Amino acid sequence: MTGLFEKHRNLLADAVKAIEERGFWSAFSEVPRSYGETLPAEGKAAFEALIEKPFALDQEADDGRVGGEVSPFGRALGITYPRTGIDRLIARASASAADWARASVEVRCGVALEIITRLNKVSFLMAHAVEQTTGQAFAMAFQAGGPHAQDRALEAVAYAYREMTSIPQGDVAWDKPAGRNVIRLTKEFHIVPRGVGLVIACATFPTWNSYPALFADVVTGNPVIVKPHPAVILPLAITVKIAREVLMEAGFDADVVQLAVDMPEAPVAPTLAVHPAVALVDFTGSSEFGGWLREHVRGKPVFTEETGINTIVIDSADDFAAMCQNIAFSLSLYSGQMCTTPQDIFVPQGGIETNDGHKSFDEVAAGIAAAVDGLLADPQRAAAVCGAIQNPATLDRVGKATGLGRVVRASAPVGGLENGRTATPLILAVEASEAAYLKEQFGPISFVVSCEDATDAIDRATHAARAKGGITAALYSRDADLIDKAVGLYAQAGVPLSVNLTGGIYVNQSAAFSDFHVTGANPAGNACLTDTAYVAQRFRVVCVRRPAAA
Repeated sequence: MTGLFEKHRNLLADAVKAIEERGFWSAFSEVPRSYGETLPAEGKAAFEALIEKPFALDQEADDGRVGGEVSPFGRALGITYPRTGIDRLIARASASAADWARASVEVRCGVALEIITRLNKVSFLMAHAVEQTTGQAFAMAFQAGGPHAQDRALEAVAYAYREMTSIPQGDVAWDKPAGRNVIRLTKEFHIVPRGVGLVIACATFPTWNSYPALFADVVTGNPVIVKPHPAVILPLAITVKIAREVLMEAGFDADVVQLAVDMPEAPVAPTLAVHPAVALVDFTGSSEFGGWLREHVRGKPVFTEETGINTIVIDSADDFAAMCQNIAFSLSLYSGQMCTTPQDIFVPQGGIETNDGHKSFDEVAAGIAAAVDGLLADPQRAAAVCGAIQNPATLDRVGKATGLGRVVRASAPVGGLENGRTATPLILAVEASEAAYLKEQFGPISFVVSCEDATDAIDRATHAARAKGGITAALYSRDADLIDKAVGLYAQAGVPLSVNLTGGIYVNQSAAFSDFHVTGANPAGNACLTDTAYVAQRFRVVCVRRPAAA
C-alpha cells in the first residue's frame, strides 16, 4: 500500500525542504519545449477529441447531463458532464470516508503525489482546456493551469505531510514519576479527518486556485466534492477523472473525489456548503458570495480567497522607462483578470523624481499608458499577453468605467482576436477625493490617483488593503527610509509588498514554495496558500491512553 509513497518519496522530501527554505524551487517545468516534441500535438489532439461529446466520467448522471461552456475566443465546446444529485454526492462521499481515513499518512500522500504527477503528464491537454474556458492565452494557460498549479498542489501536500508526521505514529511511552512509583501509560495518537470537503472553484484560474484545497483535503483524509464554475468545467473534470482513476488503481473508492456540476440558473454550491455532512468549505471568487458563506456556514472551517484592491505607490524611480514597462505588463497580463493585478496607482500630485528628471503627475500617467501601447502594438504579442475576457460582465464593466475618471488610455479590442471577447487596459486619472478607486473594478481597469505626497499615497494604499482587502502591493522609491517605513505599514495591512520591480518579474506573480499567496490578514481572504494553518484545520488529533504493560 505504500508503493506510491516510495515512488514519490524523493519528490515529497524535496518539496518539504523547499517550503522550509523558501528559495526558488519548482518540481515541474514551466517551459513547454522541455516536455519533448510529441506531447504538444498529443495534448491538442486529446483536447479536440473531447469537443462536442459527453465527457467520460464514471459518476452517475442521475440528474442528466449538463454543459454550456463557450470559449471566450468564440468557440462553443459542446461538452456535457454527468450531473450527480446533491444527495448522491453526499452519500457517496460519506461512504468512501472510512476506508480513506484509515489509510496511513504515507498511503494518502502517495496517492495524491501520483495524481499530481499524472496531471503533469497531461499539461498540454490541460493548457488547451484552461485556454478555451478561461480566455487565458496559451502560454499562461500552460504554465498557470499546468505546472504552476501542480506546484501549488504539491506544496499543500508537503505542508500537510509535515504537519501530520509531526504527530508521533505508533505507541508512545508516558512515564511520570509519582513519589517512589512511576505512573506508566502507553499513548497512541490518531489523526482524524474532519469530514467531507467542498471546493468551490473560480472561473479564471480553475486549477491554480483549487488544487491547494483539493489536495490538502485529500491527504488529510477527507473526501472531496469539487464544484467548478459552470462556465469553466473542463479543467476540473479532467482533474477529477485522473484522481478517480488513481484512487481505484490504489484500491480505494473513487468517490473520495467527485465532481459536482451545475448551471447558473440552478447553483448547488450554497446547498452543499450548508449541508450538515460537509465539514470543510474552500472558495475562490467574489466577496459577495464569500460574505454569504461566512454568514451562513457555521460550525465548520471556511477558507476563502476573495476580491480586493491591489495597489502601486510611485514615489520616485531609478529607471522610469523600465518601471513603466513593468507596470504596463502587470496591467495587461490576462486583461487584468488576475486576483493579483494592480488597480490603483498612487502618484504624488507634484510628480516624482526619476533618472530622466522630474516627471509631473500627468507625465507619469502618460508614461504608463505609452508603455501599454508599446507592449500591445504588435497584434500577435497583444493576443499572447492579454488573452480574452472570461465573463461578458467584465467587458460590460470596462465600458461603463470610462465615466469614472479622466481617460488616460482608452480600452480597445485586442488585435488579431476578432472572434474573441477582448479588451486592452483602460487607464483613468482621478483625484484622491473621488471614491471610484476604492471599489474593486475587476478586469482591465486601473486608476492613477493624485495624492498629496508619497506618505499620503502609502497611507491610502494601506488603508485600501485594510478596508477592502489586498493581495498584492508595489512601491517604487529611491528613498531607503521611506521604503523601510512602508514595509512595516504594509505588513500591518496584511498585504505582501514588492519594491522597485523591473525586468522579468512582476507584482502579479506568486511563486509556490516561496511566496505566501494571500495572507488571511485583510478582507481579501481568510486563508493563505499555503501555510500551516491552511492544512492543520483539516484534521484533528485524538489520543488513546492505556496502562503500560508490566
